[in-house]
Amino acid sequence: MRRFSIQKHDATTLHYDLRLEYGDVLKSWAVPKGVPKKQGPKNLAIRTEDHNLEYIDFEGEIEEGKYGAGTVEVWDKGKYELSEFGEEKVKFYLDGEKVQGNYVLIKLDDGEDNYLLMRVSDDAF
Repeated sequence: MRRFSIQKHDATTLHYDLRLEYGDVLKSWAVPKGVPKKQGPKNLAIRTEDHNLEYIDFEGEIEEGKYGAGTVEVWDKGKYELSEFGEEKVKFYLDGEKVQGNYVLIKLDDGEDNYLLMRVSDDAF
């Protein structure tokens, strides 16, 4: 299993960064309403640039004037199992301290890098 982290990021706006270890980078999405803990909510997830693996445990202050300026803290972390990884859909199982379950990111057809992040049932896999 690979590592993941969810970082609470108090920048211009408060949001959560979902980071999935994939190869030698962290694939990343900004999730304004956070990762849903139960089925039902479909939360916006905005694809952001890949981050270095060392960033998975980062906590602290990003100084004013730099990209992402603000306070970052690890909200959850753990391992994840990847079922599918594509431009249109990412399916995975999170096994964290706060969040466990099957999730899917589905790309919106809006011309942007926007996805919907949903917790799904076991039979959806």
